[in-house]
Amino acid sequence: MFLTEGFLPEELLEEEKKRTQEVLNEGIAQLKQEGFSVAGHLAVGEPVEEICRLALEIKCDLIVVGHQQKAAFGSCWWRGSVGKTLLDHAPCSIFVAQTRD
Repeated sequence: MFLTEGFLPEELLEEEKKRTQEVLNEGIAQLKQEGFSVAGHLAVGEPVEEICRLALEIKCDLIVVGHQQKAAFGSCWWRGSVGKTLLDHAPCSIFVAQTRD
């Protein structure tokens, strides 16, 4: 309801950021356990702008994004989505990791 009215209470935003950071930390820990050298970054804002800004800032070689496939590949990924915009603006290569229902 808050989102439909364009208002998001600070407490709700902070709780969501906390949950997201926990998931990010868990992923980082799992990758490090497998021997990868990784760093995680959490940003709030317009997704493509934030991803591209950070990729430039840290001189990123590869952006990895997740995609949950619900229909034939590309049904939502390529049509006006964040994914397509990211493909057009990313300063480096992009790897799409997808799951299937």
